[in-house]
Amino acid sequence: MVVTMAGKSVRADQVSATRELILTAAERLFAERGVYAVSNRRISEAAGQGNNAAVGYHFGTKADLVRAIARKHGGRIEQVRVRVLDEAGDSNDMRDWVGCLVRPVTEHLAALGSPTWYARFCAQVMTDPALHDIMTEESLASPALRCIVRRLHGSMPDLPAEVRSERGAMARQLIVHTCAERERALAESTPTPRASWHDTATGLVDAIVGMWRAPVTRRG
Repeated sequence: MVVTMAGKSVRADQVSATRELILTAAERLFAERGVYAVSNRRISEAAGQGNNAAVGYHFGTKADLVRAIARKHGGRIEQVRVRVLDEAGDSNDMRDWVGCLVRPVTEHLAALGSPTWYARFCAQVMTDPALHDIMTEESLASPALRCIVRRLHGSMPDLPAEVRSERGAMARQLIVHTCAERERALAESTPTPRASWHDTATGLVDAIVGMWRAPVTRRG
């Protein structure tokens, strides 16, 4: 029985290691080339797997693989969200809540070291309607994020709901693509507008607060 249990433990460790290799390879290739430009065979090769069916065996469809990558990072980002949410407390300052949107992402990217691929992965995924929905579902599964958005909306009660929705979409695009561009520049060792991820977050918060506070032109 001891041998059997030990064997199961070794097998579980092997499976976990293989899944991690596949996730890392897929994230990098999706980030650099786009999701549908990369075959499961190419991912298996990049992950050092002799079996070309390894991706399907461990993750199922490409959409399942995208979801697994999102969840891998989402759990870590959620930990930061919980912390910044606690730090914001009962603030009514819009800037604090915009910071709660931005800084968990940039802190996570900074913690990953360099190079990273997650920001570019997100930018690639967000261009496909079906995969975009997966990322949206994973984001909305975050209790901390839902609370942050609720508090952000509460900090601007006079802004019409349709304008909040429109500017929320703009803010998401700005966060995703600004982070992706910085990540790309770091990977290519080219100059960046800001010296650190922390400073990048500050610039994003400045821009997004300005957007939220911009005047609303009435139709007609």
